[in-house]
Amino acid sequence: MSDTAQRFVIVDLRIPFVRLVLFFIKAALAAIPAVIVVGFVLTLLAAAIAAVVGDSSFIMMRRWSF
Repeated sequence: MSDTAQRFVIVDLRIPFVRLVLFFIKAALAAIPAVIVVGFVLTLLAAAIAAVVGDSSFIMMRRWSF
């Protein structure tokens, strides 16, 4: 690396409001499949832990008695 590295500071960032709103809408729509995939992976992980532990009450399938 050179010793004459330049440093800079961003002072202003101009993003039109409509483009910013569209970006957030796209990000929200992209989060939906991500949540589904993460939920599926966590379900598999919980099932694997329940299989190793061997206790069905681990995943709260016990019937409630009042």
